[in-house]
Amino acid sequence: MKRAALGNGNPVLYHQSLPSFSMPEWAAAAGYDGVVLDLQHGELGLDAACGILRSLPRDNAYAYARVGSLDAAPVLRLLDSGARGIIAPTVESRSQTEALVAATKYPPAGNRSLGPSRPALYPAAPGDPADSYTEAGNRAVSAIAQIETKAGLDRAEEIVSTPGLDSVYIGPADLAVSYGMPGRGDWADGPVREAIAYLREVTTAHGVTLGIYSGRPEYTAGLFAEGLVDYVALGIDLVLLNRAFGDTIAALKAARSTGSTS
Repeated sequence: MKRAALGNGNPVLYHQSLPSFSMPEWAAAAGYDGVVLDLQHGELGLDAACGILRSLPRDNAYAYARVGSLDAAPVLRLLDSGARGIIAPTVESRSQTEALVAATKYPPAGNRSLGPSRPALYPAAPGDPADSYTEAGNRAVSAIAQIETKAGLDRAEEIVSTPGLDSVYIGPADLAVSYGMPGRGDWADGPVREAIAYLREVTTAHGVTLGIYSGRPEYTAGLFAEGLVDYVALGIDLVLLNRAFGDTIAALKAARSTGSTS
């Protein structure tokens, strides 16, 4: 995620794992800033993800996709369909980070192929007629390395210092598991919290932004208040729907047990 796109706010995205065109529209109406189309987990395939990207507003800076691997072919299709950021999971080395940058950026920063899938996807900067399409594309699209293991954390310096990397995204539950702890994402202390603080220092030193997944609004607010992260993906569609279903049935049972009709 580009720092310029962050402005003075803290964007809030959500993970989408269902092949739904309606979900991003409802999320945006509720106040979400963007989406992480999650091709690593869930039911969302490449064709559906590309279609959803084309349905989003072209100027949405937070239309992101998390891929299942560093295979350049699906990355290219997602970018040509309009993805503004690619999240690569379980990055644990500089070589993996370099592969992410290569797949995400046009030359000379990377080796992304120039395709005519969507016209004028990256308009030139205002007042700069000499600006090239590829330069504008490299500014518009973010290469985002997900650090979610102890091995990745141990190599954070070499990962974050990789030329062309724009952001680091923390997977707190998997990071906890790699330490032999429960797969929770709301750690207030311990090695995961220490990892967040450490990655904040490293990313700040290298001019790279930092994001994280969170399942709780209160925890998210605390992270923002302490300045630990720049952006958060708050919730997953399946979890949010499951919670809404459960709350609705629980409310019905409670109303029937008390005889309430209001």
